[in-house]
Amino acid sequence: MAMARRDGGFFQGARIMFYLVTPNETSFPREDDVPKYVQEATPFFIGLILLEMLAGWLKTGRSVGSVSDGTTSISAGMVSRLPHLFIRSLEVSTYVYFWENFHVLELPWDSAWTWWLGFLGVDFCYYWVHRCAHELNILWAAHQVHHSSDYYNLSTALRQSVTQQCASWIFYLPLALVMPPSVFAVHVQFNLLYQFWIHTEVVRDLGPLEWVLNTPSHHRVHHGRNPYCIDKNYGGTLIIWDRLFGTFAPESEKVVYGLVHPVHSFDILSVQFHYYPYVWRKYWRAKGLVHKLSAIFKGPSWRPGLPRLGDRSEVPKVTGKEVPLDSLWSPATQAYVTAHFFLLLGVYNDLFASKAMLSQMTVLLVTSYVFFSLTSLGYIIDQRPNASIVETLRCALMMLLQRYGFIRPLVASLSVPIEAFTSLSMLYWAVQSGSHLMVGKRKQQ
Repeated sequence: MAMARRDGGFFQGARIMFYLVTPNETSFPREDDVPKYVQEATPFFIGLILLEMLAGWLKTGRSVGSVSDGTTSISAGMVSRLPHLFIRSLEVSTYVYFWENFHVLELPWDSAWTWWLGFLGVDFCYYWVHRCAHELNILWAAHQVHHSSDYYNLSTALRQSVTQQCASWIFYLPLALVMPPSVFAVHVQFNLLYQFWIHTEVVRDLGPLEWVLNTPSHHRVHHGRNPYCIDKNYGGTLIIWDRLFGTFAPESEKVVYGLVHPVHSFDILSVQFHYYPYVWRKYWRAKGLVHKLSAIFKGPSWRPGLPRLGDRSEVPKVTGKEVPLDSLWSPATQAYVTAHFFLLLGVYNDLFASKAMLSQMTVLLVTSYVFFSLTSLGYIIDQRPNASIVETLRCALMMLLQRYGFIRPLVASLSVPIEAFTSLSMLYWAVQSGSHLMVGKRKQQ
């Protein structure tokens, strides 16, 4: 089988989103030859999200999500990819190291049999990655990010953890005994991309395919906080592993989405890291070494006297009438956050596209700006008391980075209007900050 061509065009990119590719077009001799499929999928993410919004509106007459929730989900996805600007994916890099030092058999990279074995092997390992991420408290601290939305739509798929890959690589190492890294690098990306489209309520049922594939119906159950949904349907591309290992549940009553104990925040720092202090407190308060280790390595709901995964009867009941968390903010503020968020997306995409030509210091500076900006916009959505001060500083930083060429608009002709918009934004938030300080001083008097 010949080496696959790197550029398969639009139609191959669309097929990749649904794993509809062949071994002949996606096999490579070295892991460095494997395209960055996830990074190249951004236009398809955006296109499918817009298509879902249209289909959802036509089907139900209402929105499939909210500006605040969608912004937070995409922000989490952006943050989860920022470490890749400095280091290669831990899953791939550790896999390559393990392969180079410990593999016992080298399956041919250009064999269709190897490709299909890679498909099954990666999906099987992902099942256990995912299951342990729900059943081990310390891993749940990372994975809970993905379940923190009260909505279930395609933007929810992008709500990923920045810390989960710190442990997920361990589960794929057995494959490195026989599977070439290039085959693994292909399938670990395809497995992730396939899971994007199943985060939707627009698609209800896929008929006989429901027996084999992970589908929107199965994955809706996985994201539910109804008692029958807890710890079910861990599969990535295939649902057969859940059927084999007793973790499958069909969709029945109306699914209520989100965490059993919701975050109640759109701040990206809270969404990403709020659970770690809880794990630490649980560990610190536990009596004795056994209970301390159990607080880390048993289920999130475990406590002394309960089974490893806790007591399912203690899961808070749902009525089906729960209302998703949303921010009570004005249309003008929504428009402001949306406009600045799209400007930030341009900076983010340009950063990834240009990182090879930028110094490490520039990459670090712009990465810090992106993270600071996402935090500031989250403060505005949450309507934090200090949001005006933080946003004033962010706008000032944005103006400096624009002035000295560290960030640039996607369309050069928009440079002057964007600078003017940034200046007006900084002035507005500076006035707001002054007003808040004056009110604070009056209260103290």
